[in-house]
Amino acid sequence: MTTRRNSAPARSAPCVLLTGFEAFDGASVNPSQAIVERLDGRRIAGRRVVGATLPVAFARTEARLRDLIERHRPDLVIALGQAGGRAELSFERVAINLVDARIADNDGAQPVDRPVIADAPPAYFSTLPVKAIVADLHARGIPAALSLSAGSYVCNQVFFMLAHLLATRHPAVRGGFVHVPWLPQQTVGRPGQPSMALETMLDGVAAAIACAVSTREDLKLPGGSTH
Repeated sequence: MTTRRNSAPARSAPCVLLTGFEAFDGASVNPSQAIVERLDGRRIAGRRVVGATLPVAFARTEARLRDLIERHRPDLVIALGQAGGRAELSFERVAINLVDARIADNDGAQPVDRPVIADAPPAYFSTLPVKAIVADLHARGIPAALSLSAGSYVCNQVFFMLAHLLATRHPAVRGGFVHVPWLPQQTVGRPGQPSMALETMLDGVAAAIACAVSTREDLKLPGGSTH
């Protein structure tokens, strides 16, 4: 007797897409890239982490990000970027529809005062439970903070593109952006500038993933700014 097999494809296990950036502006390292490379393949809160590096190039990021989401079908996307001068893991709350590059990207492009996506909304909010994540990291002794500006460079562009893709094409997927500090070696020659050890960043990002997976509604706590 012949046994009929179900022709439907097997449902893949849920995953978290974690992106970082290549080095830029003459640097040889980017902590966001180091984090995604170290966490790639790890299982956190029942999710397989897929780590990927994005180019620091305005013209090439959208196709790469779109392809990663289509190929891996994550239920959570967290994009990371470097923010030299910050002392904490910064959980961004707002992506704005603006590109205004202070420096050229790795392809030599330096767009000024143009939208990330024409005819898209002026801004999107993160759909990560950012207040719950910051509270969880504080309980673990990991420096973390909320941020109201992801800048106007490639980091903000990716945050806005991600938010727009999720809002228009993948509404069941949650996502957001996290800025990470310089590594200690990046502050050589920059007296007084803050940094964070890679292991601390790894612990913080892993905890943020776990908190985002388990938390559907954010905490109702004060988190605004007076300036």
